[in-house]
Amino acid sequence: MTSCGFAGYRDRAGSDKVGLVNEVYRRIPGLGLAAVLATVATLLGTLVPVAGAPVLALAAGALVGMRAEAQIADSGRFGPGLTWARQHLLGAAIVLLGLGLPMGAVFTVGRETAVVLLGTLCVGAVTALIVGRLLALHRESVILIAAGTTICGASAIAATTAVLKPDRERVAYALGTIFVFNIVAVLAYPPLGRALGMSEEAFGLWAGTAINDTSSVLAAGIAFGPVAASFAVIVKLVRSLMIVPLCVGLHFTGRRTGSGDFATTPLWRTIPLFVVLFLAASVVAATGVLPSSWTAHLTDLSSWLVAAVLAAIGTSLTWRRLRSAGSRPLLFGGVLAVVLAVSALALQWSTGWR
Repeated sequence: MTSCGFAGYRDRAGSDKVGLVNEVYRRIPGLGLAAVLATVATLLGTLVPVAGAPVLALAAGALVGMRAEAQIADSGRFGPGLTWARQHLLGAAIVLLGLGLPMGAVFTVGRETAVVLLGTLCVGAVTALIVGRLLALHRESVILIAAGTTICGASAIAATTAVLKPDRERVAYALGTIFVFNIVAVLAYPPLGRALGMSEEAFGLWAGTAINDTSSVLAAGIAFGPVAASFAVIVKLVRSLMIVPLCVGLHFTGRRTGSGDFATTPLWRTIPLFVVLFLAASVVAATGVLPSSWTAHLTDLSSWLVAAVLAAIGTSLTWRRLRSAGSRPLLFGGVLAVVLAVSALALQWSTGWR
């Protein structure tokens, strides 16, 4: 390599390094805000265990967001860090939780809850088909909202979008709808579970089956109890694996984009990374190489990360964003959410889960 070539390479490397440092620096204010809200919520959660740190973090973030009308969440100062927290911290929380959940437990839960999980998915699919036609929703909207509600919230919408290539506006409506019912679920499920006299395992199964997004499942589980949280996440992760057959089905039916091209996204790119990493962490946990004393600390750290994610999500909650979801997609998502909640309970009770 000539001296000039080496100098050019060195300049590019230096420029990349400066760019990386600047990007990290831009995220610090938003990450700091999410960390402060999560820490305060965690401390208050020890005083008000009925509400729990995740719910308090969500409420704190929402207060900040509604007061600022999205100026916090979308600002140049706080926006980059809050966006990064919403997109990446949840995956870290799930992986940490997986280190305390041996793979054998995952397979056991999948086998024991198969009737409830598969039955609820079938009920949700049929309901989506009927209600979507009654509301005259576009087929893409029906698929996106149904995937998000019945399988894995925003992760399922993202995976479906990678294959289906839908209109951006419909993706936004679907995400807005899921966002609204995530919040409703976190606030409503724990008190409903207590009113129904559910055990922690039964509540974990209900939350993991009927609540659509992983962060909301974990938040509701933590608010109900530690056993409920762990069980809910296992059920939810097993349920999340249904993204794979969904994407395979969409891939091979040749769903066309608006330009007339077939979706060509490789199937491996449609699988959420957190599912793969959770399974890998669970395999590590099954080997017994981690001391058992670490489990409680890993769970606490995972809960704090979830609180930070929900605080970041809360800052983006404004009345303008709630209205942007639209009435028909919102009604469609609400009907699906209620049907999933009721059918999951019915299937649980019919199979002895109380």
